[in-house]
Amino acid sequence: MSMKENKKLYTLLVYSENIAGILNQITAVFTRRQVNIESLNVSASSIEGVHKYTITAWSDEDQINKITRQIEKKIDVVKANYFTDDQLFIRETGLYKLSTEKVLQNPDISRTIRRHDASITEVNPTYVIVMKNGKTEEILSLFYALNEYDCVLQYTRSGRIAVTRAKQEQVSEFLEERELAHQ
Repeated sequence: MSMKENKKLYTLLVYSENIAGILNQITAVFTRRQVNIESLNVSASSIEGVHKYTITAWSDEDQINKITRQIEKKIDVVKANYFTDDQLFIRETGLYKLSTEKVLQNPDISRTIRRHDASITEVNPTYVIVMKNGKTEEILSLFYALNEYDCVLQYTRSGRIAVTRAKQEQVSEFLEERELAHQ
């Protein structure tokens, strides 16, 4: 039985003040519970002074709920929530470095790139850089297809970025309520 069989991929959206050391505090919660982080992306959010952490992990709902609550207790964390994929709009980017020689020798490689709606962003005598934006499965699908041609020199995938399907980020409502409470 695989470890992932009774687990789901959850995405946590964590909002915090922009304070040094908060990333370590957040990842420590996963480490203590022996839950591996699949992907992690940190960036400024739509709210000034607030950073957004997009973290994916395989877990069951009980465990991910406990992790989320522990993260939210951290003093510099403004809000933390967990979601399943159907509750979010999700994107990643894949970068593929291919052998120029093999790309030129085999027109099926270019057809595969076009069929996967990817774009060639750079070409030189040594390598071709291909970029694909999309869902995780789409990024992986292109990698597996290109790998069949034995032309991939390097491959990497970004961490997930996600927004909720709600009208505004939940942290906006939370900050508005907090502001009203302090008046």
